[in-house]
Amino acid sequence: MSPASASLTWRDGEILRDGEPHRILSGAVHYFRIHPDQWEDRLRRLAAMGANTVDTYIPWNFHERIEGEVDFTGWRDVARFIRLAGQVGLDVYVRPSPYICAEWSNGGIPFWLSARTSAVRTSDPVFIEAVDRWYDALIPQLAPLQAAHGGPIRLIQVENEYGSFGSDADYLTHQRDALVSRGMVELLTTADGTTADMVLNGSIPGVMGTFTFGTGVQAAAELRRDDHHLMCSELWGGWFDHWGEKHHVRSADSMISTVRELLDAGGSVSIYMAHGGTNFGLWAGANHDGTHIQPTVTSYDSDAPIGEDGSVNEKFLALREVFAPFHGGELPPVPDAPEHQPAASAPLVPTASLLEVARAQPVAQRSAQPLTFEQLGAEDGLVAYETELSFAPSSTLSVLGLRDRAVVFIDDERVGVMEHDGEHVVALPAAGGAGRLTIVVESLGRINYGPLTGEHKGILRGVVLNGRRYVHGWDHRVLPHDAAPSVIGAADGTGLATAALTVSRPADAWIALPGSAKSMVWLNGFLLGRLWDRGPQATLYAPGPLWREGENELTVLDTDRLGGTVEIREAAEYGEVEEFIGS
Repeated sequence: MSPASASLTWRDGEILRDGEPHRILSGAVHYFRIHPDQWEDRLRRLAAMGANTVDTYIPWNFHERIEGEVDFTGWRDVARFIRLAGQVGLDVYVRPSPYICAEWSNGGIPFWLSARTSAVRTSDPVFIEAVDRWYDALIPQLAPLQAAHGGPIRLIQVENEYGSFGSDADYLTHQRDALVSRGMVELLTTADGTTADMVLNGSIPGVMGTFTFGTGVQAAAELRRDDHHLMCSELWGGWFDHWGEKHHVRSADSMISTVRELLDAGGSVSIYMAHGGTNFGLWAGANHDGTHIQPTVTSYDSDAPIGEDGSVNEKFLALREVFAPFHGGELPPVPDAPEHQPAASAPLVPTASLLEVARAQPVAQRSAQPLTFEQLGAEDGLVAYETELSFAPSSTLSVLGLRDRAVVFIDDERVGVMEHDGEHVVALPAAGGAGRLTIVVESLGRINYGPLTGEHKGILRGVVLNGRRYVHGWDHRVLPHDAAPSVIGAADGTGLATAALTVSRPADAWIALPGSAKSMVWLNGFLLGRLWDRGPQATLYAPGPLWREGENELTVLDTDRLGGTVEIREAAEYGEVEEFIGS
């Protein structure tokens, strides 16, 4: 039997599909950001937009949260998502890690691996050995779904924007060969920004180079190598948001003008994002601007043509018009708008303080010095550090290497808040004394881009009294977040609260917490994500499949201040906007 061959090839700057000229009209839709009951709906909306291809990353850490326990079931059944795309009539462009960026926690690299090696995304043997084991599990999910075997996969990306990170050519070669040797025969690509050094350091022999940009068609055309096809694998039609900043938007006219320019130049495109979805749970990543951490919000709406709830907008219609001439027949009809629950509210009933929730958890480990999240096996969320402390009048307490935010207590008294890259010193009670010191540390999102990718979380270098003496003898309590906590105590205005929301039937909803400050929010035991009164995001998307007819339980854990109500609102509130175009 002759070996399978790729269905897509390039020649003289042109893409050929089964030997015929072809344009890739793609949009990014991430299965891991969408409830699996809504996968088909979002894919059908993408097809109605005029796309002929869907592209998706595959986040390694989403599938292997615990080393050696790889999961491809339920929400993680990427093969099912790919088959659904094929049934809808879409080709599939897979971008299978080990690094994805994507404003996703740790750029998709498992925290347990970055705990073991600082040489991520290199040919470091520790990193490569783990990647090979991951591919041994992942690629058998993908290889049979290639077009060469009758499936919808026609493109596979090697790594992701490597030229903006490193210069290890041996690593990139290994990644290419790791895919090919495991049976990936379809068209291989890379994706890099529009500078010469990015292209140089991100290129791999035998792999078609593509670009990522907002407006850089001319630069990409000039940097295109040899006879490679001109393709933008991420044309940024919008942008993501950080807590404490404005909501980024890009006008339909601005986006579509770049799309037209690229198509007029004979190129192919993938809109990033076509449908952004949601960073459910604590999967939102973070950036670092050299001075401050910039945690990403829960919504990944990205001002996309297909909204977080599946609604379509002006960008959707503009792309549909531009893509339609590339199809041989009529496009699927524009889908109906999604249904939403009507506005409603319910009282938020406090059940326990933050300190009580922390102390209700068992001691995970004891040590002389504080341990990091990685040493504790804590993926994300909250860890409480506790010890006995004696201190003189007018004493101060410092945390060395705080990642990312800490609430500090002496006995039951809250004495201050510290933040990563901010002030790491709090004043202790002026009279001096002794008591139980508790520091509740929150990871705000693992950095997903740049040289700090893989940075550890928690207390990295210890706790110091009065700037000179270490505090020793620590208990560590890890607050679980895979299920809503349940603690009954004496509420103090922070901590845990619940609300009962009664609905006539399940449907999408937008949840707001007026008056609350810094919250994690569960619906019927599922962690929707975070809300923070710094904005810009003021509502959480709660998809219909998470609701049940009748009474539903909302649980809130707030580190700073609990409001008195929970509200269902009729529309998303993403905050004050600013225009983003990108380069």
